[in-house]
Amino acid sequence: MSVTIDITGLPHERIVFGPSPLAELGAALHALSEPGHHARLHGWVTSTSAGLKPELADRLHEADFLWRSTRSDILLPARPRETLAEELDDLDTMPDEQYVAAALEISCASQYATGTPSPLVDAGTRRRVLDLAAARGPRQSAFIRRMLSDPPAVRAWIRRLLEDCDEAFFADTWRRVRVQLAADARHKTELLRRKGLAEAVAGVSSAVSLQETGPVTAVVVDKLTSGRTSAAGSGLTFLPTAFGWPHLLALHAPGWQPVVQYPVDSPEPSGGAPSVEVVKLRMEAVAHPMRMRLCRSLARGSYTTGELADTYGITAPEVSRHLSVMRKAGLLTTRRRGRYVLHQLDVTIVARLGSDFLEGVLR
Repeated sequence: MSVTIDITGLPHERIVFGPSPLAELGAALHALSEPGHHARLHGWVTSTSAGLKPELADRLHEADFLWRSTRSDILLPARPRETLAEELDDLDTMPDEQYVAAALEISCASQYATGTPSPLVDAGTRRRVLDLAAARGPRQSAFIRRMLSDPPAVRAWIRRLLEDCDEAFFADTWRRVRVQLAADARHKTELLRRKGLAEAVAGVSSAVSLQETGPVTAVVVDKLTSGRTSAAGSGLTFLPTAFGWPHLLALHAPGWQPVVQYPVDSPEPSGGAPSVEVVKLRMEAVAHPMRMRLCRSLARGSYTTGELADTYGITAPEVSRHLSVMRKAGLLTTRRRGRYVLHQLDVTIVARLGSDFLEGVLR
């Protein structure tokens, strides 16, 4: 499972690394809405939340469908600007149909990769959006109804909300983090220029890679979802974020320029975070009742196949089959002692499995 961005033939000058104040504000608002995802930001979230005026906090709650469980594509600009005002000006030029469809993507998540007609012009999409919005609560449902009935007024309301956030807390935050983000973007740009795209992409995250299959070149983002898009005719933008980890966002909606928002200084383990496929294999490996029992011994010391067979009353071939599954998942270490092969559980890998799983589903 992954998001694949076809960049075949794309000139390197169309691949941009740059900080975006609007994207960073979106990441910050998500952290305020879902602090459980962002333990590293506990101090910032606590102090910022405590300083919000009740009226602003109330408005943020009303519009949090834009950034809470997923990030609306309108908050991930393909052309990063120096200031939030410039990016909001760019957003103002977007047609109502496109803006509303992107703003309400939380209600169309299952059809994100294929695209759906805008609810402003398609009655079926409109009914579906309203039905799904009802589960978000009466205030959010009422807000979405207003957006569908009067898009210009709600778009102006959202812009004022983001400007008020900038005045209340984000301007100071942006002054603090933009230096780090700009430095990271410059570094990636230099890697791209001097060492090539593979090096630049590898520096983004261990979950992002460059793949070349025959004539096709693609950037692949390892996520617990599947999607495909092309950067042909537009470009590819990478946006660094100080508020993003553990999330790694990939805008791949049809008709939009692809954008990847990646966290800087993410606390990845040595060797990088495992792929979601590896995490799946490891969880399946330890979920089997017999393999769980084998782990009881293998966590305490090293054992041969024969010893495990004798301990658990199963045949040596059965033990070998279970050990093979665990070995393919990277959960075992082995060493030879004479004619015997000793197996032991890699407790460091197993101890990390819970955090790897959580990072994979949040990525």
